[in-house]
Amino acid sequence: MIIQPRDAPRRRFTAAERWIHRGTAALLGTAMITAAFLYLPLLSELAGRRDLLVTVHEWTGVAGLVPALAGLVSRAFRADLARLNRFGRHDRGWLRATLRRRPHPSGKFNAGQKMFAALTAGGVLVMFGTGLVMWFPNLTPLVVRTGSTFVHDWGALLLGTAVIGHMWMASNDPEARLGLRTGFVSRSWAERHHPLWPEEKPAER
Repeated sequence: MIIQPRDAPRRRFTAAERWIHRGTAALLGTAMITAAFLYLPLLSELAGRRDLLVTVHEWTGVAGLVPALAGLVSRAFRADLARLNRFGRHDRGWLRATLRRRPHPSGKFNAGQKMFAALTAGGVLVMFGTGLVMWFPNLTPLVVRTGSTFVHDWGALLLGTAVIGHMWMASNDPEARLGLRTGFVSRSWAERHHPLWPEEKPAER
C-alpha cells in the first residue's frame, strides 16, 4: 500500500475543466463589461463607438455557451456537473451551519457553490433567450420585446451581482484559486473544507 504524504497534492480539476472555466469567464466577462458600457451613460460617453460595443456584446453573449457545451465531451466535467446538480442532506446542513457561522462538512462542492452554479446556468440561459429577442426585434411582437428587455436588464444586474460575489469569495481563498490555476489543491485543504469529497465518485482524468 502506498502511503500518501500528509499534504500531497490532490487533483481537483482536469485541464479541460480549467479551460472551460477560463473560456466561459473571458466570454461572459466581456459580455458583462460591454453591457455596463452600453447601459451606464457615464461609461458610454467614455467608450464611444456604441455600434462596436453592441456587436461585441451580442457575439460574446452567444459564444459564452460554447465552452460548456464543448466541455460535455469531458467525462470529468460531466461528473462535476452531476455533483453540482445533486443537493443532499449534508448540503442543507451546510446552509444552516453557514448562516450560524459554524463549520459543516461538504463534498467536492459545497451548497453555496451548487447554488451559484444553478443561478448562473439559469441566468445565462435566460440572458441568451431574451438577448436573441432583442437582437432580432422584428421576429416577435412588441409585448414580447418589452418583456424581454425588462428581464434582460434586471437579469444582468442579478447575474452581475452574483459574479462579483463569486469573485470576492474566491479572492479570500488562495487555495481554491490555485486549484483552478493548476488543477491541484493540498490534501489538508481538501480535508478541511471538503471532507466528504473522498466519499464521492472521483472525477475522471
